[in-house]
Amino acid sequence: MPAITTNELKNGITLELENGLFQVVEFQHVKPGKGGAFVRTKIRNLRNGAVIEKTFNAGIRVEQAIIDRSDMQFLYRDGDDYVFMDTETYDQMNVPPKALGEAADYMIESMLATVAMYQGEIISVEIEASVALTIADTDPGVQGDRVSGARKPATLETGKVIQVPLFINPGDKVKVDTRTGEYMTRV
Repeated sequence: MPAITTNELKNGITLELENGLFQVVEFQHVKPGKGGAFVRTKIRNLRNGAVIEKTFNAGIRVEQAIIDRSDMQFLYRDGDDYVFMDTETYDQMNVPPKALGEAADYMIESMLATVAMYQGEIISVEIEASVALTIADTDPGVQGDRVSGARKPATLETGKVIQVPLFINPGDKVKVDTRTGEYMTRV
């Protein structure tokens, strides 16, 4: 595993620290008038998503974790697990829902995703920033019911419930922001 100094930190770099696997979200080199320089960071725990602040002395060595990313296609659900296929080797693997996190709310068959692995362990599944999904159930839109900004709950084909405008009907395809879970537009 390559060791780097804290002076080489960049956003997105993954580090293996004594208490887990972390990705650098933000960093700042600080050189006070007195005392030694240091690096103030915000790092995200890749296993549970928690963001913490950590300060390192400038120039100390930290272990950089090499993350393997593979483009995979979601095939189907097998019990609780999600089955993905590597688009290059056609190998299939079961991914537990915990590794998917919020992405599980937006997964439909044949969707492409990037699976990040570290030493054979799946640490995250990344999907597009927005996806087009079909509305499975919602109250029907009423003609003339066009109150600006009014919303109603709607269940997506994946089972996730989101808020949509009043004119959306069951069977409509909508674009959803996968980071916030918000309706964007009708497709």
